[in-house]
Amino acid sequence: MKLADHLNHKQRKHMEKLRKRNKPPSKKKHKGKVKEEKINWSEIMGTKRDTYKRVGGRVRRK
Repeated sequence: MKLADHLNHKQRKHMEKLRKRNKPPSKKKHKGKVKEEKINWSEIMGTKRDTYKRVGGRVRRK
């Protein structure tokens, strides 16, 4: 359980006032553009590789 669950309404309001008073103003960070991945997924997955097939005891390129 949280501490706020054990306090009555008046005590909770008092704690909120103290929290607001002690909190320093936060500096907002500017969010830039999301960087896109520069990964060649087709190369990783092996879609552009040669495929081989067994033909007559030999392995041939398909």
